[in-house]
This record gives sequence, structure tokens and C-alpha cells, in this order.
Amino acid sequence: MERNDRMKLTKYAALAAVLALAPGLGLAQEAEATAEAVVEAGRSVEDLGIEMNFVFNTLLFIISGILVFWMAAGFAMLEAGFVRSKNATTQLTKNIGLFSLAAFLYYLIGFNLMYPGDAWIIEGWIGAIGTTVLEPVSVALDELDDIEYASIGSDFFFQLMFCATTASIVSGALAERIKLNAFFVFVIVLTALIYPIQASWTWGEGWLYEMGFSDFAGSTIVHSVGGWAALTGAIILGARKGKYGPDGKVNPIPGSNLALATLGVFILWMGWFGFNGGSELAMGTADAVANVSRVMVNTNAAAAGGVIAALLLTQMLYKKADLTLMLNGALGGLVAITAEPLEPGIGLATIIGAIGGAIVVLTVPLLDKLKIDDVVGAVPVHLFAGIWGTIAVVLSNDEASLMVQLTGIVAIGAFAVVASAVVWLVLKGVMGIRVEEEAEVAGLDKSEMGMEAYPEFSRG
Repeated sequence: MERNDRMKLTKYAALAAVLALAPGLGLAQEAEATAEAVVEAGRSVEDLGIEMNFVFNTLLFIISGILVFWMAAGFAMLEAGFVRSKNATTQLTKNIGLFSLAAFLYYLIGFNLMYPGDAWIIEGWIGAIGTTVLEPVSVALDELDDIEYASIGSDFFFQLMFCATTASIVSGALAERIKLNAFFVFVIVLTALIYPIQASWTWGEGWLYEMGFSDFAGSTIVHSVGGWAALTGAIILGARKGKYGPDGKVNPIPGSNLALATLGVFILWMGWFGFNGGSELAMGTADAVANVSRVMVNTNAAAAGGVIAALLLTQMLYKKADLTLMLNGALGGLVAITAEPLEPGIGLATIIGAIGGAIVVLTVPLLDKLKIDDVVGAVPVHLFAGIWGTIAVVLSNDEASLMVQLTGIVAIGAFAVVASAVVWLVLKGVMGIRVEEEAEVAGLDKSEMGMEAYPEFSRG
């Protein structure tokens, strides 16, 4: 279709919207003029409605994708605030690097592997590998019934952000002692193969989809997978020097900038409206728009519930409110509601989020007892709260089965652990994954980057 024809279609689509609204607004002359324009163009209002559905669905993907992209900034700020100042530059480098690697690898392999259509190598389990090709949409006037529900470009853009989020989860847990290039190699494998393969089992209509596994926006598919990869890496990598004493004592290692970390959480909270809201995958009808708004309200309620639970629980346990646990409580609530943000009422959504926040508060010290060093609390937030959220789907979704939900959790978790362990162990044997002790003490900004985030503090 020529550019001028497209411009006409866009014009007539807008006129159709006016036609629909004009009578209710008392704009009789505008309605009559619009009707005449549509008839002269040889279009029916029904045809234009189909195209408008395409336009609004595509717009939802684009706007939501931008919001989820903004979460990358949230992860960067959160991690830079939670690590010591001598490692801040390295964390920022990891975050911008992992997103860029994810963007390329998801284009090169991941997207088609995740959404194979009929091109399965092993039916329902592994899709075909192929490079994403974004063909222009060409819609003839007499073929509107065959139009896609949204542009493939907007779909790819939106789904890429989820893939990159999975890698961001791993970054914070392994901070302050992992080699930069070893981490990047792991990100390549995670975003090209590990994430897309297991995601295809549900969102690509693979075997878990056929079973009825339900994960609206990825409490398990995105967050738990990142959590499992982080947990596996933390165990193989080992704890930071000085974190645990020989007598089992836990030595706190405070972060450098809680103001930055708090900003990061607010950014993540904002981005989550796109993460969950966009996962409605439609905005072309009144019902779909109402659903998007319901999802956003429940997302916000769950985050607030997570904060409140962390605020109350930390005061009960430690006699003082703990900001770091409240920040992660918000994220735990967000992760928990992600599996089913549409069906619950606001009250239930708040409870689901509160339990997610409580899980974070209780499992952070559990990891320390096991001497598993997770710098930012990624495992409690994304793995443990993600498992809870996936189970909690049955509380509001009558079509969900507890046994099927547990099957999905176990199957995806087992795959993520085994695949991640293989990659981490191969990297450990081939190139090493941990920096030298001297470099760790001096800080990764000097040893890995050669530049510092706060040079004025170290040079006097």
C-alpha cells in the first residue's frame, strides 16, 4: 500500500472514531460529515473498527514496552545503590550491557524460538531457531478481516523487554565479585536460549499451555527464571569476601546510596504498570481497556501491600523499620501479583502483595543462614515471591488448577537450574567467573572498569 493510501486510512479511522463519539456529544453535523467521508471512501464503519482495533492494540504494546524499558533504569539505580561505591560503575555497566545483548540475541534467536508457531523442532518443547523479520503491514481495503491484532514490530518490542528483565534479575544477586565478561556470556545464553525455550512452553502455546498453566505476565516465566539463574550462580560463585565469618556470623555490608535505591524501586513500580497492563495484550475494545485499568489498579495495590507488610514485619522482628526490606517488599508484592493481576479484587490483590512482601522479609535472613550471598535480595523477591504469586493464581482464577500451577513451577524451575548450572560451570572452567581477591577488595570499578563512580571520595 502506498504512503498516501495509508495516510487516508489513518484519516478515515480517526473519522470513524468521531462518528462513534459524535452522537453522544451532540455533534450531529460532525457525525453527518464523518459518515459521508466514510461512504465516499468505500469503507464501512465495521471495517474501520477492525483497523482501529489494530491501532489501539499496537499502541498498547508500544507504550507498555517503553514503560518496561524504563524498568531497566530502575534495576540500574537499585543495584548501584545497594552495592558499595567501589562497585557502582560495574553494576551500571552490567545493566546497560545486558539490555543491549538481550536486544540483539532476542532478535537473532530468542523471539522465533519463543513463538515458533508451527515451526517446532520438538513439538511443544523446543521451537525452531530463526532471525526475527519485521515485514510491513499491508492491508487492502477488502482484506480487513484478515488483519493481525497488532503489528509484529510492537509485539517484538514488548516481548524483548521481558527477556531483558530476566537478565537484570541475575545482575544484582551476583554483584561485587563476578567477572564482567563472564556475566555477559551468561546473559547471551540466557536471553538467546534459556528464557525463550521455557517461555515457549506457555506463551508460545507449548506443552504447559496445553495443560492449562496460567502465568499472566510472568511471575514464574520471567521472575522465577531470573531468580533460579541468580540462585544457581550465587551458589557456584560463592559469597563476597567477609560476608560470613568462620563462626557463621553474618556481617552486614551496607549499600552506598539508599536514595538511589529508593529511586530505582519507584521507577520499577512505575514500569510495572506497563509490564502487567500491557500483558492484557489488547486495548481495541471497551472490555479490553477496562481490563487494562483493572490490572494496573491491582498491580499498584499489591505493591502497596508488600510495603505495608514489610514495614510492620520488620518493626515486629527488629524493633525498627528497615528501608531496604520495605523496598524489596514493594518488589515482592509486584512480582507476586504478576501471575494474575486481572481477576482478583483490590482487597485480594493487596493481600497477595502483602504475602509477597512478607516472604521477602522472612527469606532474606534464610539465605544468610545458608551462606548464600545475594547482594540485592533478588532471589527472595523474584524467585520466592514469584513462586507464591504463581500458586496464588488459583485464589481468583476458577480455570486454574493448583496441580498444573505446581507442575509449571517445578518444570520451569528444574530447566532453569540445570541449564544455568551447566553454563555457570562451563564458564567457571573455561574463563573463570570470579575476580581475584585483591581485585574484589580494591573494588571492581578499578579492576574491571578502570573508572570509578565516585572518584572524589577515593582521591581526597
